[in-house]
Amino acid sequence: MNILVTGGAGYIGAHCCKELAARGFRPVVFDSLVKGHRENLRWGEFYQGSTGNAGDLADCLARFRIDAVMHFAAFIEVGESVADPAAYYLNNVAGSLQLMQAMVKGNIRQLVFSSSAAVYGSPLQVPIDEEHPRAPLSPYGWSKQMVETMLTDFGTACGLRSMALRYFNAAGAAASGEIGEQHTPESHLIPRILDAALVGSPIAVYGTDYPTPDGTCIRDYIHVTDLARAHVLALEHLLNGRPGGAFNLGQGQGASVMEVIRKAAEITGRPIAVETAARRPGDPPVLVASNAKAGRELGWVPEHSSLENIIATAWKWHRKMRGKG
Repeated sequence: MNILVTGGAGYIGAHCCKELAARGFRPVVFDSLVKGHRENLRWGEFYQGSTGNAGDLADCLARFRIDAVMHFAAFIEVGESVADPAAYYLNNVAGSLQLMQAMVKGNIRQLVFSSSAAVYGSPLQVPIDEEHPRAPLSPYGWSKQMVETMLTDFGTACGLRSMALRYFNAAGAAASGEIGEQHTPESHLIPRILDAALVGSPIAVYGTDYPTPDGTCIRDYIHVTDLARAHVLALEHLLNGRPGGAFNLGQGQGASVMEVIRKAAEITGRPIAVETAARRPGDPPVLVASNAKAGRELGWVPEHSSLENIIATAWKWHRKMRGKG
C-alpha cells in the first residue's frame, strides 16, 4: 500500500517514513525541500513538489497510485508566524486545501494530519484532553485549527476520513542515529540545550517566576519514535474502517525547563550555564497532555519517552552531526 507523506523529508515526517517502511507500507515522500533535508530521504520514493501547486499534487498522486496520505508539510515556528502570518496561512492552510481537493479528485479518502497542541492556547485545566476549548495564540496555532475545521467539512461533504494528531513537545532522535532534529533557525529547547553543551555557551531560560516548583515552564515531551508509531496506528485505524477524530499525543507528564537542563548536563557530562531572561509573551506555565483517548482507541502507549531516553538519543544525534561522535 502506497502512503503519501507530505513533508516527509522533515524531522517527524522522516521518522514516520521509517516506521511505515518497518510496518510493511511503501512511503512516498512529497517535499519541496524548502524546510526538509535531502539526507532524510532514506525510505521509499521521492517526489519534489509543493502542496501549493495543484499540478504537483495531481501528478504525484496519480504516478504513485497513492492509497492514503500522512500530511506533515507545514511551517512550524510560532514567532515567525506572528511576524509573517501570510506565509503561514498560504503554506499551512491553502496548501492543505489544495491537498484535500487533490485527494477528493483522486478518490483517496484516508488522511492522517499533523496537528498541534497549539490549537488549545492557554490551558484552562491540566492535563489537557481533546474536549478542551480551542483558542490558539498565534497564526501557527490558528493554521492548524483551520485545517482541522476543513477536515471536518471535507468529511461531511466528500467522505474524507481523517485523524488529527495534536502533538505536545516532539523531541529525541532515532535510536540508530540515522535521523534527528534539525531546524533553521533552531528554536526547540532540547536541541538548543545540547548545542550549548557542545560549544560551552549559556542557554537562555525565558522566565523563572512561573507558578511551578522551580519557577520555569513545564512541558510534556514526547519521543519522535513514539509519535511515528502513533501515526501508523492512526492510519491503520482509518484503513480498518474505524471512525476518525482528534487525538492528543503526549507522555502525560511534564518536565520543567530547569529539569531538562539538569538532565542534559547529567547525560552529556558537561556543565550547562544558564542565562535568565524575561518571559516570552503567550508562554503558559504548564502544558501537559491527557493521552487516555489515544491509549483507549488506538492502543498507543509511549514507550520511548522518558526524559533520559529523549535526551540521550538526541545527544547521540547532535554529536554525530557536529562530527564529535
